[in-house]
This record gives sequence, C-alpha cells and structure tokens, in this order.
Amino acid sequence: MERRWGITVPFQGLPLADQRELITELPDLGYTDVWSAEANGTDAFTPLALASAWAPKLRLGTAIVPVYTRGPATLAMSAATLAAAAPGRFALGIGTSSNVIVQRWNGIPFEEPYKRVRDTLRFLRKALRGEKVTENYATFQVQGFTAGVVADPPPPLLVAALRPGMLRLAGREADGAIINWLSADDVRTVVPHVHEGGPDKEIVARIFVMPDTDADTARGVARRQIAAYMNVPVYRAFHEWLGREELKPMWQAWESGDRKAALAAIPDSVVDDLVVHGPAAHCRERIQQYMANGVTTPAIALMTQGDPAAAIRALGLK
Repeated sequence: MERRWGITVPFQGLPLADQRELITELPDLGYTDVWSAEANGTDAFTPLALASAWAPKLRLGTAIVPVYTRGPATLAMSAATLAAAAPGRFALGIGTSSNVIVQRWNGIPFEEPYKRVRDTLRFLRKALRGEKVTENYATFQVQGFTAGVVADPPPPLLVAALRPGMLRLAGREADGAIINWLSADDVRTVVPHVHEGGPDKEIVARIFVMPDTDADTARGVARRQIAAYMNVPVYRAFHEWLGREELKPMWQAWESGDRKAALAAIPDSVVDDLVVHGPAAHCRERIQQYMANGVTTPAIALMTQGDPAAAIRALGLK
C-alpha cells in the first residue's frame, strides 16, 4: 500500500480563494491527500473541487459528510460528480456528525444514528454504481432513484466511527473507517474492530497538530478545543469507552455550568495525548506513531493560529 500523508482543507487563517498556491505546492512537499471537514465553515465538497483542479495529483476525501444534512440522492449526486471530475482520486467519508450540528443547527432529529449510517452506506453502494434504487430502509425510503452521473471507478466509501458498533460496520460494509480525537495509543484499541472486516481496510485519522508552537500556547488552544468536543455526547461516550478517567473532573465542571473550571480541569497529559505539538520534526514523529499503530492515512488538521503556510511546509515529508 502506498504511504499516504494527508492534510485537512481548507486551511484556517487564509481566504479560500487565496489557497491555490499553497495547495498546488502540496505534492512537492510530500502530501498525497487532502481531506475536507464539514461543521460550520465550508461545505465538504467545494474545497475538494478546487483542489482537484489546482493539484491534479492529490487524492481527495471527505472526513466527513453528515448522513442527515443532505438527502440520500443529493449526497449520491455530490459524490458522483466529484468522483467523475477526479477519476480514481476521490473517497467519500460519511458519518453521523453530532446532535449539535444535526439537530441544534439544522433542525433535523438526531435519531438512530447507527441505522442512518448503515442505511445510507447501503444506498450509496447501489446508487454510485448506477443501479436503480427502490428500497424501504429503516430510516428513509428511496423510490426509483437512478444516478445520472456514474463515476468509473465508483469512489470508496468510508465510515466515521468511534465505538465498536460503528467501527465494525466500517470494516464489514465499508472500505474503511475515519477516526478522530484520539491518541496514538488509542489507535490500538480502535483498529482491531475495523479489521474484523478484513486486514486491508483503510484507516483515516484526523490528527490535530500545532507545529513549532510553545507548549503553553499549544495547550491553551487545545484545551478550548477539547472542552468543545469532549462535552458533545458522542465524543464523551467515546472517551468513556476508551477509559479516559482523567476527563471526569472536566465533565463534572461543564455539567455544573463552570466553563472556566472545566478548562482548568483538563490535565496536560490529556492535552499532549490528543493534540500533537512541539517542534515540527517531533510532530512528524508523533504522526508516524499513529501510523505504526494502524493508521494508514493521516489527515493532519492544523490548529496553528495565523498564516498556515509555514506549518504546512514544516510538516511536509520532502
């Protein structure tokens, strides 16, 4: 398997229209992939469409597109369009997202997440091959949809997964899993559940990185991000499953409404486990630890403040 070195786009701190030069440079820096995210910033597909034109050697992936916020047919059309524009270079990553994004921001009930991902995955398998789909799934119905654009080959399908049920689904019915907000050591706990579906499954990991940043600054930024994520129910449940008892004081303070105490309760050791920081060479070594433990495709997510260019160049493999 080709060694992959991915990065998350678009880059924060730089207007989207001004990112062409930096994205064009990525292959020369040793990057093989760009992976998009979708929360409250850009959508998942537009930055990849731009990257496809700006740097035709790069592989493109979504990590992730929520299965609730687009109808199944619309999601299939978006994926097929990008796969046709970049033949053999696009992977579609789907997932539940969270109750915050789905229900609070989009007004869509966040119900039966496992079944919704499973049903969407099964629909996409057929739709992206150009099959006519008429099916009553557990969480939605599709009557007579046939995609008007069919990419050759169809894109691989990846599932964002945290705990065993979804991890096993990713291994059993998808082409791999996308994992997030975990330490290099946690990878050893997570990956075997995916590999129950086969040893060749792709494991994409979004790894949060702050290169060439002093420890106090890095930990201050990281604590705010950790508090924002780890108090979302799906991520709290994930870290409870991982046995991260050190976060209990933070959860208790957050539940009581004391945000300042919650931040202060996050130990340095947890911050250092979940966010890679320090000299760029050290950061590259830490990312490679994730790969040694089972990640096949790192998707570096920069948390650096300001212009990202220096950090991107410092983390490159060339």
